[in-house]
Amino acid sequence: MTITLALTLTLFLLLLHDQSHVSASQDEIRSLLEFRKGIKSDPSNRIFSTWVTPSNVSACPADFHGVVCDPATSSVVAIALDRLGLVGDLKFSTLIPLKFLQNLTLAGNALAGRLVPILGVMSSLQVIDLSGNQFYGPIPARLTDLWALHYLNLSNNNFSGGFPAGTRNLQQLKALDLHSNQLQGDVHELIPELRNLEYLDLSNNNFFGSMELSVENVSSLANTVQYINMSGNDLGGRFWVGDAMRLFRNLQVLDLGDNGIAGELPEFGQLPNLHTLRLGSNQLFGSVPEELLQGAIPLVELDLSVNGFSGPIPKITSTTLVTLNLSSNSISGSLPPSLGNCLVVDLSRNLLSDDISVLTNWNDNLEILDLSSNGLTGNIPNLTQFQRLTLLSVRNNSLEGALPLSLGSKLSTVDLSSNGFDGPVPYSFFTSMTITSLNLSGNHLTGPIPLEGSHTSELLVLPSIPPMESLDLSNNALTGGLPSDIGKIPENLNNFPDSSFTPGNDGLEHRRSSPSDSHVPNQLDRRNQHSSNSSIKIAIIVASVGAAVMIAFAAGGDVKVGRFGRPSLFNFHSSAEPPPTSLSFSNDHLLTSNSRSLSGQMESGSEIVEHILPEGVAAGPSQQDNNHPTTSGRKSSPGSPIASSPRFIDTIEQPVTLDVYSPDRLAGELFFLDASLMFTAEELSRAPAEVLGRSSHGTLYKATLDNGHMLTVKWLRVGLVKNKKDFAKEVKKIGSVRHQNVVPLRAYYWGPREQERLILADYVLGDSLALHLYESTPRRYSPLSFNQRLRVAVDVARCLMFLHDRGLPHGNLKPTNVLLSGSDYSVRLTDYGLHRLMTPAGIAEQILNLGALGYRAPELASAAKPIPSFKADVYAFGVILMEILTRRSAGDIISGQSGAVDLTDWVRLCDQEGRGMDCIDRDIAGGEEHSKAMDDMLAVSLRCILPVNERPNIRQVLDDLCSISV
Repeated sequence: MTITLALTLTLFLLLLHDQSHVSASQDEIRSLLEFRKGIKSDPSNRIFSTWVTPSNVSACPADFHGVVCDPATSSVVAIALDRLGLVGDLKFSTLIPLKFLQNLTLAGNALAGRLVPILGVMSSLQVIDLSGNQFYGPIPARLTDLWALHYLNLSNNNFSGGFPAGTRNLQQLKALDLHSNQLQGDVHELIPELRNLEYLDLSNNNFFGSMELSVENVSSLANTVQYINMSGNDLGGRFWVGDAMRLFRNLQVLDLGDNGIAGELPEFGQLPNLHTLRLGSNQLFGSVPEELLQGAIPLVELDLSVNGFSGPIPKITSTTLVTLNLSSNSISGSLPPSLGNCLVVDLSRNLLSDDISVLTNWNDNLEILDLSSNGLTGNIPNLTQFQRLTLLSVRNNSLEGALPLSLGSKLSTVDLSSNGFDGPVPYSFFTSMTITSLNLSGNHLTGPIPLEGSHTSELLVLPSIPPMESLDLSNNALTGGLPSDIGKIPENLNNFPDSSFTPGNDGLEHRRSSPSDSHVPNQLDRRNQHSSNSSIKIAIIVASVGAAVMIAFAAGGDVKVGRFGRPSLFNFHSSAEPPPTSLSFSNDHLLTSNSRSLSGQMESGSEIVEHILPEGVAAGPSQQDNNHPTTSGRKSSPGSPIASSPRFIDTIEQPVTLDVYSPDRLAGELFFLDASLMFTAEELSRAPAEVLGRSSHGTLYKATLDNGHMLTVKWLRVGLVKNKKDFAKEVKKIGSVRHQNVVPLRAYYWGPREQERLILADYVLGDSLALHLYESTPRRYSPLSFNQRLRVAVDVARCLMFLHDRGLPHGNLKPTNVLLSGSDYSVRLTDYGLHRLMTPAGIAEQILNLGALGYRAPELASAAKPIPSFKADVYAFGVILMEILTRRSAGDIISGQSGAVDLTDWVRLCDQEGRGMDCIDRDIAGGEEHSKAMDDMLAVSLRCILPVNERPNIRQVLDDLCSISV
């Protein structure tokens, strides 16, 4: 009887287990199918084709793509759907029935949704990787209940708020990666919570607080951590104290760059394993510690750039140091007698003064050397000993004498500009088959350009130049221009004005007209004939200073200018060796060869050329309104012909081929920021392209893919872009922005050379707000009504609030970056966040450009290290509101009752004197009844340009605009 009862009980328990297992499998399948409903796009069809109801619902769904089952329990233990291009809005609560789930990996898609607190019950989770998506909202506090968690990566999303308290519960957590979100919080509260971590990345967020942490605060973290990256936050104060420093015995990488950390450096000799130290762009000062350069610690990379270090460079004896960046400090004294084993050295923008001949004692294996903007003297030696050197810059020093006769065999970028070199340009500079960028401008070079020219009836050929992409010989005393035997301008170049070939180039026969037919070029000739020898600039553009237009020299083939077929963005050549007649192009020098004239169609994404005429060349005559003050200075009033304003330059409408010889470009990488569009670099290279315009970032093209899809391609200028790792982090964050009124980034291309950095965005058919406001005769659009202008203003403010809520200032706000699409003039905002891709020099140039155009906030003009900000966006938006109301350009100098003032001062004065309506555009002030709404909008614009501490945020501005009744 006992045996029977025991057997019965056993059979009952087995039956119960089988029934519960069937039930559990069914629950898991239902859970996964519910989760699948949130996926709206599956480009590879791997999910849609396999995540279907199976015939056997009692088995673990191992056939579901990316689903892993544990054979022992027949339960789902992992979901790995990384980098499939998935798009959707996920409901994480549908995963709760997966009781044994250990690994959830969704990285590198375009998925969105919020993390829900109930995830905290999934105690089996060990790995969560949601990086590179569009998840948003706060991180729920219950996530800290996942006691088994080893790896948590939420980077490159839109998470906001603080990281929840209670992190100390995650005792098994080894890696925490939160970089590139909008998270915030005091590091004094977060750091003590972190225990047993080996990898910590909080970079590119909004964390704040002092880094002067005590032993008690860091002890739990310091004992185990090997990698710390907290760059790109708002950290301040000094470093943690010496006693705390000694605890970081396992630390290998420390990156605290781009913060506000101040003071002198502590002793790092207590960190025996530190190999990477990045402290650039802070407020550090004092001398450079000897221990960092003399092998006390095994440093491989040291970055102390953009700080306030002073004094001499200590002797460099480290045998491990490979990369050294001390640029943009106040370091003085002599160049170091030796660089040890360094391969990459940047000492630019300091106060170094020494004879440059010390280079001959330096490491022969040097690969990159930048000594620009110092006070170096002497003659530059021959560089043949540096057989691995690829970049050399000594611009803006006090070097003199003849140029070296020989260069390193691998040099690709050479910048010797703004020195005192004299004598001829060595012929060897033009026979090197490696140099792609050569800048000799701003010296005292004499003699003819050492080129051999030839001529055919179809094209210009410079057979002795290798595939050089950038050549600048301006501001010297060279004679002759281009070789005289080039002869007559070919038939297919006749569309270019004479100003494209003068001054200089006296050997060219101008068949279109005599020099006297062109007024502006003659003015320019007189300005530049300061001696018998004209200064010459060959930058692959043979152009005048005033209205420069590109000439494309095809690589041993056609020069397609005019209506001879559609050009491609680049033409890749299959030949391993360049033809002897090839010339390539650097985007630095591409101007607006195909910007539409403003009486024609300006297409999507186009930046109307921001160009200031040379001193002494006046803009066209203004047609002054009877009821408006006159406009003087560099910009014409809106009533005048638009081409007379230096902000709008008419150019030829024909496309131009950019036939670029660069067989290694296909070795570059094309990265997609979402999966809605897929193509190859080769398809992109074949895309017919039109030049749309040029900005401070680079040159913009419209490219049409084989499938008819149109993109805008921005070819970024050389020298302005961050390194690849930082660029990739930032462009992914910008690329994650999705809003119906914001033009999204779709991809970027990173080529093997510095000149090959491209970002790709959607092409939108429409004209810019600038054109709608300032287009003159013949007009294609009726003037915008007040209601339309107010709606545009509200839409722009709403776009800005969307960006600001995600921690992203626009940074480059102006009417050319506001596109109006469709018959309802729907706003599409473009060119946002690009400062995040730029070096400090690139950011400074962007802000300087905004200043020249009238959109720069006053606090940026006075900042030592200006960076775009939310309040600066509000200022620029206020200026745009004034332009919308007055139809006057931001940079106009207006002569009225109060003297000559700019637009913002004029509007402010009109308001103070009770004459606010006098400055309103007569198209709405005269054509529509004066209303309180106009006064209210004017008042909003004035609040936007208040001092920064009184200026409202964009949410307040949007609320004010939305409350205006019309």
